[in-house]
Amino acid sequence: MEATQNDYTLIGPFSQLLTMAALPEAGPIQDEELQVLEHAGVLVQGEEIVRVGDYGALLQLASEEGYDLEKIDQPMVLMPGLIDAHTHMCFAGSRAADYAMRVAGKSYLDIARKGGGILESVRKTREATLVELVDLLKKRCDRHLREGITTAEVKSGYGLSVDEELKMLEAIHLVHKHHVIDLVPTCLAAHMRPPEHADANAYLQHVLEELLPQVKEQGLANRVDIFIEDTAFKQEEALEYLLAAKEQGFELTVHADQFSTNGSKVAAEAGALSADHLEASGDEEIALLKEADVVATVLPGASLGLGMAYAPARKMLDGGLCLAIATDWNPGSAPMGDLLLQAALLGAAEKLTLAETLAAITVRAARALNLLDRGRIVQGQLADFIAFPTSDYREVLYLQGKMKPAVIWKKGKITVKSQKADRLY
Repeated sequence: MEATQNDYTLIGPFSQLLTMAALPEAGPIQDEELQVLEHAGVLVQGEEIVRVGDYGALLQLASEEGYDLEKIDQPMVLMPGLIDAHTHMCFAGSRAADYAMRVAGKSYLDIARKGGGILESVRKTREATLVELVDLLKKRCDRHLREGITTAEVKSGYGLSVDEELKMLEAIHLVHKHHVIDLVPTCLAAHMRPPEHADANAYLQHVLEELLPQVKEQGLANRVDIFIEDTAFKQEEALEYLLAAKEQGFELTVHADQFSTNGSKVAAEAGALSADHLEASGDEEIALLKEADVVATVLPGASLGLGMAYAPARKMLDGGLCLAIATDWNPGSAPMGDLLLQAALLGAAEKLTLAETLAAITVRAARALNLLDRGRIVQGQLADFIAFPTSDYREVLYLQGKMKPAVIWKKGKITVKSQKADRLY
């Protein structure tokens, strides 16, 4: 079907527009490398960006061609929609009791060994119906969208049986189908060994033979994850599982190096897209990930929730890694789920440039999910972008998450417009 003039809309002018274009795919980024356009506009055709540039020039083109106008009448900074590349947002129940024990001195691993932790969320999620899980996930997506996230990865992993994992993935699929946010499902059936399985290897084989073929056949996920840790799965069994999943056609990501350093080696050997957590990673692990071109996805929310040190993000960038920042939003270790706040705090603690932090929640986060159609405001990308009520992009991270987007576009359409934005227009 041929495009018509009314398929085009010019949006602007914006005081500043961060394209996130022409940045290195990995390693350090200086703020001077950011492409910051002044008095800029975006020309959108349907769901895609057609042109980006000086608003005056685009306005003249729009007038000549009869394009629609979406006028911005107050100072605004535009940047790509945020991408949360690691979440566990599909769950039921609370782990407030775990939190109380942790702040009283019990460790995350101690709580897990006593039957708390992930298994508590497994019990609650198994008890929930599909409808309940859909409703809970939808509400979390509503909040995420208001905070500027236009794409989010969501893992299963609180089912730990064929039927329950399929239930979780179906809930994610249904919300993705009907919600504005794009959800990227990941099968994390290898979150930990369920209590009804005495042998970890046998359970992983069960997942490979009974669950993953159904996941693939039903189109419920194209990604597989595994948690490598003493209380979850060992290095050798994890590598065998990942390679077998890869043979079935799944992309790979790994929960790695949260408390020990076995996981990054597995991620590198298996050819994973990303290794996530990495709080325990050192020089050797960084070098392994760099050689294998694995994205390092760090999760400051887990550090805040567990009272742990942050992943060494500065060393990772200086070591040449592609760094993504994600929330790890989950009921246990990272219940906050505020990406912008967490990224700002990590950036301050690890001495990241503003450019490095912003890239880690946009274009580099897209790379962690192997999504090449978003994360930048350039021709041909999805028209996913967010506007902040300021004329200086530096204020977004300077205010450490307190400034939220005033207007959010998903695939070229306004999906969120705050009351504050109404007064600005």
